[in-house]
Amino acid sequence: MIEKRTRIYLDNAATTPLLPQARAAMEPYLSELCGNASSPYAVSRRAKAAIDEARREVAALINAHPDEIVWTSGGTESDNWALLGVALANLETRGHFIVSSVEHHAVLEPIQTLRQLGFEVDEARVDENGVLLCGEIQPLLRPDTLLVCVMRVNNETGVVQPVEEITSLLPQAVLLHSDGVQAAGKMALDVEKLGVDLMAISAHKFGGPRGVGALFIRRGTRMQSLLHGGAQERGRRAGTENVPAIVGMGVAAQVARENLEDNIRHLNELRERFESGLNRVEGACVNGRNAPRAPHVSNVSLLGRRAESLAMSLDLRGFAVGTGSACASGALEPSHVLTAMGLSQEAARSALRVSFAWQNTQSEVDELLAELMKM
Repeated sequence: MIEKRTRIYLDNAATTPLLPQARAAMEPYLSELCGNASSPYAVSRRAKAAIDEARREVAALINAHPDEIVWTSGGTESDNWALLGVALANLETRGHFIVSSVEHHAVLEPIQTLRQLGFEVDEARVDENGVLLCGEIQPLLRPDTLLVCVMRVNNETGVVQPVEEITSLLPQAVLLHSDGVQAAGKMALDVEKLGVDLMAISAHKFGGPRGVGALFIRRGTRMQSLLHGGAQERGRRAGTENVPAIVGMGVAAQVARENLEDNIRHLNELRERFESGLNRVEGACVNGRNAPRAPHVSNVSLLGRRAESLAMSLDLRGFAVGTGSACASGALEPSHVLTAMGLSQEAARSALRVSFAWQNTQSEVDELLAELMKM
């Protein structure tokens, strides 16, 4: 008989719980402060002021200028826009893109559209720990290279990519886009230090609401809008702003920035406790363990077992864990990230992703380990 327990949520790389502070800040804009931020009257001016304040907070989280932050519906739109926006701005001459082989599907799938539009795309390899080989970039660079795309933190393994080193290799005319979705709120993120031109972030990965995100667009970056029909976001993204969600994202960004060091310490403690405890779990192997990693993700192969079956069994026992990217769940193919790292089909198919946030505790980690030892 399966023991019933309070549910333990350990798939925070997929989404995090909404912070109470964000929920409280959103409430007025769901009711009495319901004005359209593009209208001229008082209640709308309140909405516009709230959007501006949120923009300042999100900018502060990544050390950007507020006017370099453009609201989107989330990380997927931001990644799509970064690639397609640059492509559309160069349709007359076409050109060349470089992406790492371990990018999120929000980057890899738009590549097919780029190719259909006549652009050429090369993929840069990673090593056995999932770290992009910097030596791969320079041989791929061409006179017509427009953009290099390298995520800051991998969404499946937590491996941190050497973005700053890669930007130092690029000619001034080549743009660099980085998917910062798994990095924001989990580690220091400084667009000036990294030298990126474009960066995607998403609110629900650091305690904000779902359905809202941002694209950092460095001043002077040449790219086209994807959405037309209004002058919102200084003409860069048409559509009525989702004021409650934007407000929630701003508050979540503020909380993340003000508590970053404590949160990193807490996440590191949880991950280290979990991975140390895996020594008692037969067949367990942490993927990417020897690479720099963000503190909140642990990807572990449990050899001889299938990840889907393990996740379902754990779900029945009250635990929510991932089997890789939530966006790719249900796919029969093994993770492209793990196979790019050279893992066998068996190891890739047996990989669970356990990811932590502020609400998790050491006792929850111990309970998960106890269950894994039984399985």
